[in-house]
Amino acid sequence: ARRASGGLLMTRRPVFLKSRYRRCSRLAALVFILFSWVHVQASEPADWLPGLLERETITIVVTDSGLGGLSVVADAAVKFGRHPVFREIDLVFVNALFRDQGGYNSLQSRDEQLAVFSSALSAMHERYRPDLILVACNTLSVLAPDTAFARSGAVPVVGIVEEGVEQIAAQLEDDPNARNILFATRTTVEDGSHKQGLLNLGFDDDRLISQACPQLSAYIEQGFDAMDTELLIDAYVDEALSQLGESGGPLSVSFNCTHFGYSLAAWKLAFESRGIEVAAYLDPNTRMVDFLLPSEKLQRYPASNVRVKAVSMVPIPAGSVDSIGRYLDAVSTPTAEALRHYRLRPGLFEWRGLVDTGAN
Repeated sequence: ARRASGGLLMTRRPVFLKSRYRRCSRLAALVFILFSWVHVQASEPADWLPGLLERETITIVVTDSGLGGLSVVADAAVKFGRHPVFREIDLVFVNALFRDQGGYNSLQSRDEQLAVFSSALSAMHERYRPDLILVACNTLSVLAPDTAFARSGAVPVVGIVEEGVEQIAAQLEDDPNARNILFATRTTVEDGSHKQGLLNLGFDDDRLISQACPQLSAYIEQGFDAMDTELLIDAYVDEALSQLGESGGPLSVSFNCTHFGYSLAAWKLAFESRGIEVAAYLDPNTRMVDFLLPSEKLQRYPASNVRVKAVSMVPIPAGSVDSIGRYLDAVSTPTAEALRHYRLRPGLFEWRGLVDTGAN
């Protein structure tokens, strides 16, 4: 059930998965299929994890092609502060956006996307020497296993797509009438990795509704609680519900763009105003570091020293800093301050020589 993918190890929690899905034979089969679907190296699953958990100090780079991944950093800062699994923790957020206008989805080909993101990963490794890289972006998580950097095996690289699939699967498993609406960017919906993963696990297509939300992440960055953002979310909820049809089963909503959870209040309002009960709002951002917090190590040290910094190769608009900073204030003050005092690193990684200059 394992497929070679150079040095990258995307599966990170086989023991926890087996424990969670021990309830019946179908769920045991679910685990087997899940490991077939994700990209995994030819060594034993998560063979790097025990050694990582024995370290006293750890550096984790969290990267995203925007500011959504800062919610993962904030969640990690809170959890590591509460549970001193490591004595010293450096959380480095790296905005992998490489130019002001047009990101990875604007590139001409997948080969260009892979080349640029591999260059970014290499630069993160060379500059910050992380013990682990978390790709808190659905688009980049799909690319990550096929980058030259990941195949080199220099450092474990963990994406967020698997977490999202697992979270939705756990929600749907208990009730055959349960359904899920997956909200994501157009690129993530068109890629279909989440839906295909769930189909591979045996869930019927009519239980899975995918709704693309063009431009929503940009609106959220400029104002996660702004009226324009609320109206756009309301429109996308309306579109999604038009696909739902009649069902008496529980409905869950999953956010499979790292930005979307910032506007949870607006999502709830959109469903509640229509009299639609949502059984669960699923956000994989809040689970991405949980595999580093095994119960037997939660109080390993008396306390942890958690340091947070944020880095970007391109200037972050003041409106985005204000919007996301205000959200982060209520979750993790160190993360909010890291954003407000982010380090601008022009030329952090090379990209111009890796893309078709005619597209620039």
